[in-house]
Amino acid sequence: MKKQLFDKFAELFGDSDGAHFYFSPGRVNLIGEHTDYNGGHVFPCALTLGTYGAARKRDDRLIHFYSMNLNRFGVVEASLDDLTNKKEYNWANYPLGVVWAFAEKGYKPEHGFDMVIWGNIPNGSGLSSSASLEVLTGVILTDLFGIDSLTMTDLALIGQYSENNFNGCNCGIMDQFAVAMGKKDNAIFLDTNTMNFEYAPIALDDAKIIITNSKVKHSLVDSAYNDRRQECSDALAALKTELDINALGDLTPEEFDAHSSLIQDPVQYKRAKHAVYENQRTIEAVDALKKGDIAQFGKLMNQSHISLRDDYEVSCEEIDILVDLAWKIPGVIGSRITGGGFGGCTVSIVKNDAVDTFIESIGRAYKEKVGHEAEFYTVDIGDGASRIEG
Repeated sequence: MKKQLFDKFAELFGDSDGAHFYFSPGRVNLIGEHTDYNGGHVFPCALTLGTYGAARKRDDRLIHFYSMNLNRFGVVEASLDDLTNKKEYNWANYPLGVVWAFAEKGYKPEHGFDMVIWGNIPNGSGLSSSASLEVLTGVILTDLFGIDSLTMTDLALIGQYSENNFNGCNCGIMDQFAVAMGKKDNAIFLDTNTMNFEYAPIALDDAKIIITNSKVKHSLVDSAYNDRRQECSDALAALKTELDINALGDLTPEEFDAHSSLIQDPVQYKRAKHAVYENQRTIEAVDALKKGDIAQFGKLMNQSHISLRDDYEVSCEEIDILVDLAWKIPGVIGSRITGGGFGGCTVSIVKNDAVDTFIESIGRAYKEKVGHEAEFYTVDIGDGASRIEG
């Protein structure tokens, strides 16, 4: 990929002398969905799918962004003197938002830069193409401008800050953290309340992680994502009238059940119930994994989907079809929606001898029921974002 990127870079900007090469992964969350902004636990891993970038510092204050995936937008030009979100920038508002966030945090570059990207994460699939691009931009800025005081955790937080405040999606920290802190063959058990985390090896000796893309695109900014966050916030406020808590993730299911009558709104009750129970499922799932109990891990994945479908209501017909089809196949250990919801992908753990059946039978049945094809990715767990070379 490096050659294609650098060839395009040279075509657009005269040559590629002095440009550097970077990679930032996508992520899949194995369990712990919509818990990250509720002070709960998540369990994502970085993928070997991701976003590649070539970048070089400029002598002036212009910034140029070009996507080989979205070449119809051409070179998007912005300036350090006008770091504002503009509709015509389209996708480039994500990397520009990170430049803006760096400036807000006291790291405003003195010079602009040229940046060409290419990614193999399907847009709108729930595999965090936006977080991948944000963290990639953070790595590029720290490298090009010699900023050595920011850690990878800082870059994750800056990416989240830019998405919240520049692009208007009130996301939690999980996506950017997984992209920045990924570790090959490990998932990350992160307490989003304290930011304490540990790496947990994913040793699937006889199984694969398969992501199935429903090809139903979501856009979290335009969806009910922010509504869900508000509903949880309102439920938390109701519980705090009698409980000394800071987040829904502070509660065990038993504590929640004992005080749930404080939440008068039935919708807010369902949202809060999911957040509390999903947090507990995530803790139990990691414990099961440590004990080598993959079957229990799979059961908890299935329960997670049911809760996301019924209590959090972020699934959709196409995703439910994929999950229902998966549950019927012998050798599927667990399957659930992953990502923000409203479309996107499922994540399944499938025994090796069932992989071919899984892809063939679900692919055929899904097309019959929905009218378009799904895409399947058998994925590997990779490292976090970095400069690769050059």
